[in-house]
Amino acid sequence: MKTLPRLSLMMFLQYAVWGAWLPVAGRYLSAPVSEGGLGFSGGQIGLILGLAGSIGALASPFIAGQFADRYFRTERFLAFLLAVGGVVKWVTAARTDYPSWLWLSILYSVVYMPTLALSNSMAFAHLEDRDRQFPRVRVWGTIGWIAVSWLFPMLYLQSDLSLQWLPPFLVGPEQTNVTARLADSLRFSALISWGYSAYCLMLPATPPKRNAVEKLAFAAAFRLLRRPSFAVLVAASLPISIIHQIYFIQTPAFLSNLGLADSQIGPAMTIGQFSEIAVMAGLGFLLSRFGFRRIIAIGALAYFVRYFIWSIPGLPVEVHVASQALHGVCYACFFAAAYIYADRVAPADIRHSVQTVFGIVILGGGPVLGGLLSGYLADRFALAGGSLDFAALWRVVSVLGLITAIGFALFFRDRDDSPRRAQGV
Repeated sequence: MKTLPRLSLMMFLQYAVWGAWLPVAGRYLSAPVSEGGLGFSGGQIGLILGLAGSIGALASPFIAGQFADRYFRTERFLAFLLAVGGVVKWVTAARTDYPSWLWLSILYSVVYMPTLALSNSMAFAHLEDRDRQFPRVRVWGTIGWIAVSWLFPMLYLQSDLSLQWLPPFLVGPEQTNVTARLADSLRFSALISWGYSAYCLMLPATPPKRNAVEKLAFAAAFRLLRRPSFAVLVAASLPISIIHQIYFIQTPAFLSNLGLADSQIGPAMTIGQFSEIAVMAGLGFLLSRFGFRRIIAIGALAYFVRYFIWSIPGLPVEVHVASQALHGVCYACFFAAAYIYADRVAPADIRHSVQTVFGIVILGGGPVLGGLLSGYLADRFALAGGSLDFAALWRVVSVLGLITAIGFALFFRDRDDSPRRAQGV
């Protein structure tokens, strides 16, 4: 099997593991116990989906970067982490109390979050033209996310499927106790994780750099922050990752508040992934034509536009759902382009660590601050009867996106970031 297809399937499974449970987690955790949910508060959900993920990201420079860069073959280390993560997810599905969910979520993030950086760096290590080929490989992660986001509700949450206008276009009456059934999305994720773990042993061999000059790979990676362009990118990534995290925490409840059924929330959110596929397909061309500064700024601006639309009360449900398409522009133009730029500035022997240092911000600081901010906004804009003023919440979040887009466009400068130069890389 050729390298490119193998790396594409790796990305498919990498994001299928995540997409199996994350889109419905917010709804399951927040739904009242009487409806089959766990009834956690906004602050508790923020810690579970925010703090837990950040701890794993903070551990990544040592777990993923140091081990994979210096001591173990990447594909084998990746297999080990995924096997352990599957066990943790399976155990979590059986728990209903907040302390268990918090500690198990922290443990899961410690073993899963490093796999995101490892899959990225493995792809970069085996691609001849990262700017053009990485988007083609990474897009399969989006397809994997969509596939599981559709299959789980269709096969397990509904019956007697028929056509409708919303993704996944095949829907039916919900099963009894449908909200409680959302817990099984974690078991679904565990099964995918174990399958992915076995597949890792068939990935291209990626040995560590035992002869590297710098013994502490992540220490060398942190020194890249001396480069002004990389420092500005990292600084901009923090607020963007904060509002990106709030998307996953609050959107399920927001769509439920709009009137979507529990079984439709995950599929409706995949509209963003369809958009992501389209943008990813042309990302290499866009980078070569316009450069990193413009494309990443557009990605940040797309966050502002989407959340601004959501902050307008009274718009038809169809408009709010359709605006999910901006999510593809948000992710591909900001995060995917940022990952490519991070690999571009990284020395060959610390690529894993550079990806994990970048991940500290995106998957570490951003999620924990996003979780805390989400909890604060949920309490600040709470309405009588337990509902939430989503319009006010999204207004705050949209302003953060606008400020970041402007700041990045003004301060990011790189001598290699001209369209002509990018095209030749």
